[in-house]
Amino acid sequence: MTSPMIPRILSQTALMLAIGLLGALLARVAGIPMPYLTGALASVGVFSIWRSATGRSELQFPKRPRQLFVGLIGVMIGASFTADLVARLPGIWPSLLVMTAFVLVAMGMGYALFRVLGGYDPVTAVYSAMPGGLVEAVTLGEEAGGNVRILALQHFARIVVVVVAVPTLYFIWSGHAVGSAAGQSFTQAGWTLFDVAELVLLAIAGMWLGPKLRLPAAHLVGPLLLSAGLHGAGLLHLAGPAWLLAVSQLVVGTALGTSFSGANRRDLLRAFGLGSLYVLLVLGVAFGIATGLAPILPFDFDTLFVSFAPGGVTEMGLIALSLGISPVVVTAHHIFRIGLTVTLAGVLSRRLRARA
Repeated sequence: MTSPMIPRILSQTALMLAIGLLGALLARVAGIPMPYLTGALASVGVFSIWRSATGRSELQFPKRPRQLFVGLIGVMIGASFTADLVARLPGIWPSLLVMTAFVLVAMGMGYALFRVLGGYDPVTAVYSAMPGGLVEAVTLGEEAGGNVRILALQHFARIVVVVVAVPTLYFIWSGHAVGSAAGQSFTQAGWTLFDVAELVLLAIAGMWLGPKLRLPAAHLVGPLLLSAGLHGAGLLHLAGPAWLLAVSQLVVGTALGTSFSGANRRDLLRAFGLGSLYVLLVLGVAFGIATGLAPILPFDFDTLFVSFAPGGVTEMGLIALSLGISPVVVTAHHIFRIGLTVTLAGVLSRRLRARA
């Protein structure tokens, strides 16, 4: 890389982060869950679309910083897998068993929807149908050879629809309004700089270990599994500060927003149309499962419905907190689903590429 390019890359990165921060702050004021991820993604996405529409060069976010912050998100997701959560797993195994069938049904419906109505290629359709978090789905899909722009648009649309639909359906079902979860966080009070250093080192170690084990999306899954193993065994009890999660989401949201370059109004309408239909189909299945399981399991309908809703760990945990539901059971379901969808999507995409 020539030295004149370095200031240009730094200035572009600073501009993208500033636009992402502006969008994140606006989303926070508006009370939107996960404002630093969704707000940055939306604002940088709009800016990227405008640049490409006016013939300007496409923005590219530096790869290494993005991977580091994806790794940090993996560590913080893994930190949710506490010893308390592990102790409760034996009591929820019937629900996790049903979750396995649910994931297969959701991915099957989604794949058919995105292939037939969306016209997506097989790999992009598989990862568009992942009923998990935005970062996980896009990261895995990118590595598998899917269309990153479509994946980012599709999962952004899914998250927007989920965070609107779940509280709305809850209000229709229960008659009780739901407050904003924008100010809630998984992170604990009393963090130290040593905790932050440990989180960063854990992310780096996981990013090194992931490729050695040939894990899919190694810079996400490696830190996630390493953190989950250490926290689940009770060997670590890290208190990550809220600002570190916010900064990580801001960086990843900004980086994903740059993938919107070249998108047009038709792409956006298609993503939100397909995303809305997919979410409604999957929520219908989740509603049926929650209704059927509530009378026979030690969890109420609300807990089960949020546990099976097609969002990621963070967004569904935030919604659970806003509903007054303990996030422990919800987190257990969503972490289990992430592991399952990562495995299934990896197997399916390899087979589809082999056929092609």
